[in-house]
Amino acid sequence: MAVDESTLARQLYRTPPDRFVAARDAAVAEARRVGDVATARRIAGWKRPTVAAWLVNLLALDRPELVADLGPLAEALRTAQRDLEGARLRELSAQRRELVAALVTEVRRIVADIPDAPPATRLPLAEVEATLHAALADTGVAGQVRSGRLLRAVHHSGFGEVPRPQLRLVTGGVAEEATGGRAAAGGGARAAGGGTTAGGAGAAAGGAGAAAGRVPAREADQGGARRARDERVAARAAQAERARRRRALDRELAAARAAQRQAEQDLDGAATAERAGVDALDRIEGELAELERRRAAAEQELSRAKLARRAAERALTAARRRTGEVEGVIEAADAEEADPTADAEGAD
Repeated sequence: MAVDESTLARQLYRTPPDRFVAARDAAVAEARRVGDVATARRIAGWKRPTVAAWLVNLLALDRPELVADLGPLAEALRTAQRDLEGARLRELSAQRRELVAALVTEVRRIVADIPDAPPATRLPLAEVEATLHAALADTGVAGQVRSGRLLRAVHHSGFGEVPRPQLRLVTGGVAEEATGGRAAAGGGARAAGGGTTAGGAGAAAGGAGAAAGRVPAREADQGGARRARDERVAARAAQAERARRRRALDRELAAARAAQRQAEQDLDGAATAERAGVDALDRIEGELAELERRRAAAEQELSRAKLARRAAERALTAARRRTGEVEGVIEAADAEEADPTADAEGAD
């Protein structure tokens, strides 16, 4: 009879990690016993999950309807982020935090009903929470979570791919206005100059009226020059402020890129260490399985040796008893042979 792998997988991945290997090996032995060698080979390849992954698997296997809520919320978050809907994104982010918190609480309830499960204070709930956030951000992780056969916790930075806005350095503004101001000032000056020329012509023609006309013309000329000078000063100040802000942004960008490079290096190192740990754990599990096999063989050999010893003890006891019986018969025979001789001597 073939083994139902789906049911067996649900049972195994609900088993606490410290008992997973023994349960898996028992399932392999059972599959081989019924003659399903191919299934036995596949089951033997199933890996033990970490405690955090086991908790996520419990949630997916026991509360699939709750895990299913991750899909629509993840799609809504991606849509809001792609469309840069700030208010909607804030609303959905709050829903995301509430849903993840509710799922972590449900994990506590599930574990509380499992005999011999780790205490709540030793559960890696932070890794469970990180994995659920990663499932909301990555459809591949979400698929692993829904399968109920996750092997280790998953961490994700950010939320998907964020559209990069088109930035444009705005120039002109005050400077352009200042240019217009300078043109106006130039026009004012030319107008004032024209007034002066007209004043000069008036002076040649009219005497005292020309002298009176030159005073307003000089004042207008001086006012236009002051305005042009003030506008040039304001333009230079605005340009200096923009340059200062640009330098500050460049420094901030350089610091952010350096921090990003360092974080990427740290992530690579942590991922390498994690892979090494997983490999070491797999090796240890293989060694433990081999030791368990050797231990079982040694126990069987010891049992056979004990049975052989007991059989030898029984044989020795029977041999001693038989020896005693034979010695008694011999002594009796010797005694019978001695009695006729004694009787003959008495008769003489």
